[in-house]
Amino acid sequence: MTTSRTPLTARAATRAGVLFGAATTLLCTLMGATATAGTTGAAPGTTPSPSVAQAEIPAGVTAGVAVFDRQTGAFTEQVNSAGQFRSASVVKLLIALDLLWNRSPDALAAADRSRVDAMLRGSDDAAASHFWSVNGSGAIIDRMVARLGLTDTARPPSTHPGFWGYTALSARDTVKIYRHLLDSSPSAVRDYVLGNLRQSTRCATDGYDQHFGIAGSFDRPWAVKQGWSGFSSGGCTATATAAPRSADRERTAAGAEAVDLARPALHTTGVVGAGDRSIVAVLTLHPTGTAYGKAYSDVGRLTRSLNVPGATRPAGTWIGTWGSGVRVRAEATTAAAPLTTLPAGVEVLVRCQKRGQQVSVPPYVNDWWAYLPQYGGFMSNIYLSSPENQVPGVPVC
Repeated sequence: MTTSRTPLTARAATRAGVLFGAATTLLCTLMGATATAGTTGAAPGTTPSPSVAQAEIPAGVTAGVAVFDRQTGAFTEQVNSAGQFRSASVVKLLIALDLLWNRSPDALAAADRSRVDAMLRGSDDAAASHFWSVNGSGAIIDRMVARLGLTDTARPPSTHPGFWGYTALSARDTVKIYRHLLDSSPSAVRDYVLGNLRQSTRCATDGYDQHFGIAGSFDRPWAVKQGWSGFSSGGCTATATAAPRSADRERTAAGAEAVDLARPALHTTGVVGAGDRSIVAVLTLHPTGTAYGKAYSDVGRLTRSLNVPGATRPAGTWIGTWGSGVRVRAEATTAAAPLTTLPAGVEVLVRCQKRGQQVSVPPYVNDWWAYLPQYGGFMSNIYLSSPENQVPGVPVC
């Protein structure tokens, strides 16, 4: 997709003003009382007092949040931490740990090890479905609940026994899972599972951009297992639209179970900081019809608001985008190879900008390009929600 605008004509100025006004309204709605909309917030490497919870839940979002500081042994954030959500792909942690219970990763058959790698790095659904089927389906959850002492986790409803993504899970139970992995699992299992989570691919095997939340909010080191359900397109594919996850296509009647199986779900979970100091679990539900890019941005803002000891925040300015099929390229020209495709309307972190190829769809033109450090490439400034071709306040590369 290529369109462009310039503030040098009345028509361009009008269009830029409309885009900026809409973007400002959206930012205010999503940020609530936050005074640093569009910026990274805290300075790199700093965190607020651990005694003050500061989770900012965007309007319309239902969230369960827990942040645990392993150094102090205390929670720095808890919001609805016992609330049950459908797990989506976060349950793959339990599927992997069940498979590896009393078994070394080296004992896995080559095919199974390859499946686990794909399931944890690329959130591969086929791998999860294979292990779910051969290892007892809901019995996997029953075993792991007993082994780890989980209190809010339950197998999928009897109406959907094969839907592993419908497993009930809470933020505080997610913290327990990571605590077991870090502190109780055999070192070989811990290193293998976390090693895969540290190699999380930006594009999941189903074409969704899975580097939202923790992966976008904090510099490495981190290890993440994300989850999503109920969306129709997740970026990362230049020519195709990703289909909804197979385990999430069917819906149950409202009120059939305690866990909401209908609203779009987006979860970010993992460990952050040197020595895996903090465990972060953010589970969210979004209004029906919410686009993936908006949910992605909402979860990012929520995660960036959290008190996460040991976390380092990336430098740059968060800016909204518009349009669909927007590509990030290796250089500031449309001739450069596309690195990925952004989820429609997602916020991006911009470190700097420079002049490059002029992008033009009459009467709009723009030759400024933004460098996105988390993607390692450039996008045309025409897709940024800014009133100027050169974004004010962003340094030149």
